[in-house]
Amino acid sequence: MIDEWIKEVKQRANPEDLGMILVHNGIVRGTSKSGSPVRAMKLSYDQKKLNSVIPTFRQRTGVVEVKVWINSGNLKVGDNIMFVLVAGRFRTDILPVFEELLSLIKNEIVTEEEV
Repeated sequence: MIDEWIKEVKQRANPEDLGMILVHNGIVRGTSKSGSPVRAMKLSYDQKKLNSVIPTFRQRTGVVEVKVWINSGNLKVGDNIMFVLVAGRFRTDILPVFEELLSLIKNEIVTEEEV
């Protein structure tokens, strides 16, 4: 999926506007933040809210593309939780958008329960 996204972004974007592509691959860890073992994760997300916020991030200065895929259901350790891609002009344009989008997804869009 990531290779396809990157290829697509490079083909569609104006080369003068594309200088950086950042990708996040969230994975189910075998240990929680507190250090407890994790056997699995139950994950759901609000697709409607995700669809409503992506366009606002795409409109940010220097951003040429934003893509998000989120897994759902019962996930096991090692499974992909999500992929997030932000592409654009400069590091100074992309890093803040990338960080804000990830925080929004984790805090307001995704619901996860470690088992």
